Amino acid sequence: MPDAKARHKANLRGHRSEWLASLALMLKGYRIVARRYRTRLGEIDLIARRGNLVLMVEVKARPTLVSAMEAIAYQSERRIEAAADLWLARQPDFGKLCVRFDMVAVLPRRWPVHVENAFQGRN
Repeated sequence: MPDAKARHKANLRGHRSEWLASLALMLKGYRIVARRYRTRLGEIDLIARRGNLVLMVEVKARPTLVSAMEAIAYQSERRIEAAADLWLARQPDFGKLCVRFDMVAVLPRRWPVHVENAFQGRN
């Protein structure tokens, strides 16, 4: 089990990665509507919106793009989808929204890589 110092360092890395991912998405014209959206069913790192397009974004800080892609397990996908269902159900314009499940890979000494349709949700 990691000690408190290691957990703190990982938490800081996660916050920094999410901040960089948010910045990259905002520069592409997306508005960040939620960060670390938590439900009893799962968590979504970022929820971004541009018009009627809503992105459910998983942020992964890894040494390579391949390792970031491989880090999204099937169980993680299901938890993200379940949390997305709850978030969407609370939106007044739910019927107009188009949902996409993306990933932003935060790689060492590189601008974050936005991967569209990183996995296919049920929505």
